[in-house]
Amino acid sequence: MKDKAREAVYSVSAEDIGKRIDQYLAKCDFQLSRSRIQALIKEGLVTVNEKVVKCSYKLKLKDSIKVIIPPERPLELEPEYVDFEIIYEDEDVLVIDKPAGVVIHPAPGHYHGTLVHGLIYRCEDLAGIGGVLRPGIVHRLDKDTSGIMVVAKSEFAHNSLVEQFKNCLIEKEYWALVHGPVKEKEGKIDLPIGRHPVKRKQMWVLDTGKRAVTLWKKISDFGNISLLAVYPKTGRTHQIRVHFSYIGHPVVGDQLYGKRKDPYVCRQMLHARRILFQHPKTGKKMEFCSHIPADMKKMFAELNKKLET
Repeated sequence: MKDKAREAVYSVSAEDIGKRIDQYLAKCDFQLSRSRIQALIKEGLVTVNEKVVKCSYKLKLKDSIKVIIPPERPLELEPEYVDFEIIYEDEDVLVIDKPAGVVIHPAPGHYHGTLVHGLIYRCEDLAGIGGVLRPGIVHRLDKDTSGIMVVAKSEFAHNSLVEQFKNCLIEKEYWALVHGPVKEKEGKIDLPIGRHPVKRKQMWVLDTGKRAVTLWKKISDFGNISLLAVYPKTGRTHQIRVHFSYIGHPVVGDQLYGKRKDPYVCRQMLHARRILFQHPKTGKKMEFCSHIPADMKKMFAELNKKLET
């Protein structure tokens, strides 16, 4: 933990004249996001020629910029033990296997036992993100979706992973059991997703939504249920569940977008199986796979028995 404020002073050269101060500082050696720099400016911790400025300030030749970065604040959450597996860890990233039933962030109805609580408990060398000692959640899994996630441990790693997701450089593979049968061997769903106009807790395919692309391949047939490998190319909320429900193959156990009372299971059979990303510091491609959870294995066995009888 850094317990002292950091300071830096810059002098504007000819090549930077006219740039916005927040854009200029985002490219300096702080390893801070632009939003974090904007917050420092608004807090009066960035001065130009000893005067407080706005984020939109345009630089002039030989402007003297002083930046003060306060020490990271502790996250106002009590660490709690939460059951999840750490697959890989270094000073920049964590790769974890999240079980079904675990919520990512604290929210109304889920003030304890979230993944964030567990990460604070398990991770002793968080470097701070956004000025707070906290894990960097760069993507999410729904409460009842199991599987692999990558988490940033520093501001630098967080920014890098966010950019990788934004530029579609991170590969993700899910396994999904869907109601079928699915006749095709593979396919592509390219349908926009937005907030449902009536059911505000749901997303749906809407012309006014954002583009969402999902690729898939069939792995196995179990009569009226199919096992698919799914590759989302965009990261819209509930994307896989919405897309497959819309085309008539809802995820087994999905009570929001599928059958209200699925006779097979009590949670959606959706599992984040694999992830591939570039390490924020080394640039090396890193690939990790998670274990198929016990409830999914049990369902595979039951479906195979039905096929044999």
